[in-house]
Amino acid sequence: MSVGRCVDGLWIGCYDNDHSEASLRRVEEALHLIKTYDRRRYERLIRDLKRVWVVVIIGGVAQFDHSIWACMLDPRHVLDETKPPAQIAASIVHEATHARLWHRGIGYQEEIRSRVEEVCFRRERAFAAKLPNGEQVRELADRELAAYANQDYWTNEAFHKRYEEGLVKATQHLGMPDWLPRIFRPVRSLRLRLTRWGGRPVGL
Repeated sequence: MSVGRCVDGLWIGCYDNDHSEASLRRVEEALHLIKTYDRRRYERLIRDLKRVWVVVIIGGVAQFDHSIWACMLDPRHVLDETKPPAQIAASIVHEATHARLWHRGIGYQEEIRSRVEEVCFRRERAFAAKLPNGEQVRELADRELAAYANQDYWTNEAFHKRYEEGLVKATQHLGMPDWLPRIFRPVRSLRLRLTRWGGRPVGL
């Protein structure tokens, strides 16, 4: 149901048909920045990812889905005109780093999650250093590194809480009824328990 096209073999798409052209244009601008100023990283990115998909995300602005090798970007992030394309590009770099780590057998278990995220934020900083005006991207990555250094931020319980908060905002953004999040909460709680039993990551 998404509108999409390919860029250098990488599928980019948008689930919201009403804003698909604007979303795809912003993603293409971001990819062009990476390709222009950090060609080596771009070539790795298009090998490590199969898709960049603009779709509403619960509890974040971007995430990596290893089941479909996709960098997922929230449209509220992509279409925010106060954010330059370089910031969207940094998000893609971040999620592509997750993909690269997955290819190397490094997942997202709770006990290593903070270290994995540190690697991804540092790749954002390295990308910012390549940009002619990358100060804003670097400063944001620095703030995120400092803010998220706390191990408690990356626990499964913390993810669960952010999911519930994000679910309310997502349903409001999509114009859904206010009672809808109450239906999803028990499902999410069950999924969290099953995920912990199975030892698989939460929040991707």
